[in-house]
Amino acid sequence: MAKPWRFLGFVAMVCNRPLWWWIAALAGGGLAGVALPPLGCPPLLWIALVPLWGLGPAAAGLWGGMAVLVSHRWLLWLHPLDWVGVPLPLSLPLCLLLWAGCGLLAAALVGGWRLLVQRLGAERWSAALVGAALWGLAEVLLARGPLFWIGLGSVALPGDRPLAAWGAWVGAGGLAVVQLMLGWGLWRLWLLVRAHSRLAWRGALLWLAVVAGLQGLGWWRLQLAQRSESAGARLTVLVLQPAIPTRRKFDWDQQQALLRRLDGALAQAEALQVQALVLPEGALALGQDLPRRSDVQVLSGGFRRVGERLRSALLLFPPGAQQASLALDKHRLVPLGEWIPGGELFAWAGLSAVGGISPGAPSRLLPRPEGSIGAVICYELADGTALAAASRGGAGWLLASANLDPYPLLLQRQFTALAQLRALESNRWLVSAANTGPSLVVDAAGVVRQQLPPFVPGRLLARLQVRQGLTAYARWGELPLLLLLGAGIAALWRESRVRQS
Repeated sequence: MAKPWRFLGFVAMVCNRPLWWWIAALAGGGLAGVALPPLGCPPLLWIALVPLWGLGPAAAGLWGGMAVLVSHRWLLWLHPLDWVGVPLPLSLPLCLLLWAGCGLLAAALVGGWRLLVQRLGAERWSAALVGAALWGLAEVLLARGPLFWIGLGSVALPGDRPLAAWGAWVGAGGLAVVQLMLGWGLWRLWLLVRAHSRLAWRGALLWLAVVAGLQGLGWWRLQLAQRSESAGARLTVLVLQPAIPTRRKFDWDQQQALLRRLDGALAQAEALQVQALVLPEGALALGQDLPRRSDVQVLSGGFRRVGERLRSALLLFPPGAQQASLALDKHRLVPLGEWIPGGELFAWAGLSAVGGISPGAPSRLLPRPEGSIGAVICYELADGTALAAASRGGAGWLLASANLDPYPLLLQRQFTALAQLRALESNRWLVSAANTGPSLVVDAAGVVRQQLPPFVPGRLLARLQVRQGLTAYARWGELPLLLLLGAGIAALWRESRVRQS
């Protein structure tokens, strides 16, 4: 047990920092990872952010790496990988390497951010505001690419919906700014207490007033979302959760089980006269048609070829058709899982049962005669800007088609928290259809209205509302965050001029 502390002591000696810096970095990062969904507890995160503002860049990097290792521990459930051709002795080391790689990348990003804030002067509110705004914008930009899943902007869910309701005004990036600035305020308050300053109690009252104001305005926003429920048209869709193990997806018995469950769902959808039957990501194999004609529209995850390239897609089957007439291709691909750089040159094209796939167009708007929807496939749910753009384009509700098998319930709950945040950001109802879960309905106020039990086959008659109004975030995007960054830079420049004079 003494070896880790000896190692930290050696690092502390080399970096000329006290050992407690590294202990605080480990503890703070671990606490931040726990505070993220599925727990979703902002006060824990605010406490975890206190040491981050006071640490040096190297220790801050350790903080960031630890936070990601704890929050992304579901990556270890990829093991075993023998079902995609990876030899069993290499499976666990490869999964550990992927997990550690995510931690190292986070450490580099957080360490670089802390170095910038240190040079600006972390004790100055203007520098803190600039640093927080840059962090928020970085989360937004990372969510548009392949290397991001969950960040500080999602920490308010499921535990604090009033705070998460601010997403309707400032999005996930703005929520990250709020968390960081509240953590900075606690850090400054802690310094005042250590110095036995008489200003400490005033600082505490101010900090509590800010928290109360955020909660009050957030609660008011939730009330507005709930009061407008009667404004939109109602519709029903049937969600099929087939619960087919991904590792056995192409086995004959599992394919037959899928066909039986799909046929039963089609019969129920016809009997109930729902608007659509929804299936999860990858439910249908490449070139697979529906087992029979139906009077119900079907939205199913599947695959198609565009030229020589394979794409994962959400396929639309019109009533009475067995073949898809429209498709929305997956744009944001999972690194190593669905795509690797230069993968076409190697026999191994990723950790996917179907091999490497290519991305589609970035738009997440799926036009239909019955009304457009905003649709994402699996971890595209992490990108709130795409669904906000779909709402601007006329999407009346949101659909997430996913396959989170073989990952544990931890990832499903993070997915649920992101679904709640996307619904709040755009003031839209969201339906999730997932292979093993979560299959659910979230209303525009971020409340999970209906949900199937995870990991078992089932059908969900989802009742939802179509909406057309736009939130401030759906209308303006990251403009408020950019203005906040500009205000921080202006204040920082002014303070520097005053000091020089």
